[in-house]
Amino acid sequence: MTRHLPWIGRRLLLGAAQTAAVVLLVLLLTEALPGDAAVALAGDQPDPERIARIRTALGLDRPAAERLLDRAAALLHGDLGTSLAAGRPVTGLLAAALAPTALLAAATLTVLVPLSVALGVASARREGGRLDRTLSSLTLAVHSVPEFALGVLLVTAAGLLPGLLPPTAVGVDPLAEPAVLVLPVLVLAARPVCTLSRLIRAGMIDALASPYADQALRYGIGAARVRWTHALPGALAPAAQQLARTCDWLLGGVVVVEALFALPGLGTLTVDAVAARDLPVLQGAALVFAAVAVLVNLGADLAVRRLAPRKEAAA
Repeated sequence: MTRHLPWIGRRLLLGAAQTAAVVLLVLLLTEALPGDAAVALAGDQPDPERIARIRTALGLDRPAAERLLDRAAALLHGDLGTSLAAGRPVTGLLAAALAPTALLAAATLTVLVPLSVALGVASARREGGRLDRTLSSLTLAVHSVPEFALGVLLVTAAGLLPGLLPPTAVGVDPLAEPAVLVLPVLVLAARPVCTLSRLIRAGMIDALASPYADQALRYGIGAARVRWTHALPGALAPAAQQLARTCDWLLGGVVVVEALFALPGLGTLTVDAVAARDLPVLQGAALVFAAVAVLVNLGADLAVRRLAPRKEAAA
């Protein structure tokens, strides 16, 4: 592990720069949006004088460049500020929203990874066989369905079958009733399972056809041991990189899925902050999403270096 420390340090510095760039981009894009938090807080029929008072109270009457510099300085000191819409510290809002999102992400990965491995290995065992053809057709069909369309179908089905699964999380705490996460997890995991399982299948087929696997079988090592102990680690190396890209995609998918199923997580908080032009909350959410993406990609690269050390030597 210690031999990876210089590389990890460089990756963390690069990740910090990428995170800062994301937050700056969010700042600039939010400033470019029409209207501001004062207009959003003034109600449906805003009075110009009321809007002016709110803008002054929130400090929105100052030049945009001055506000951006103040926010950048505050972020450098670890101060995420106060929500313009809720009047509460952004840190508290993010902490409250992070738990449902983290639970949703953990549940999705808990389903995604073992199911992808199981389907990929099962398909590779009998390449071209009936099971392989069935699974290939099924994954292709599921992968062609957009997440939003799949979510609408599942919500409709749950509504038609009352008592089976809650269709949304309206009025329900996901931490107290995890059953509300079943449908969101299915939506988030459906397409990535198709991609990862096919990638693992291809890697397993190559690994099982290698001279190394043939030699292990001739030495009397069981086929199951060769498959799971020798072939699978090599097949997981490219899958680990794809899993990192999948986690990046999940960060965006969470926004859509949480809005669709009314889950009170980071995605819903971000959507509400955009509607309210709540710049401090948007900055905090962008910071969390960017930091998670950096750490996930770093972990995936470390996993690849452990699973495929020959690639590391050649890099």
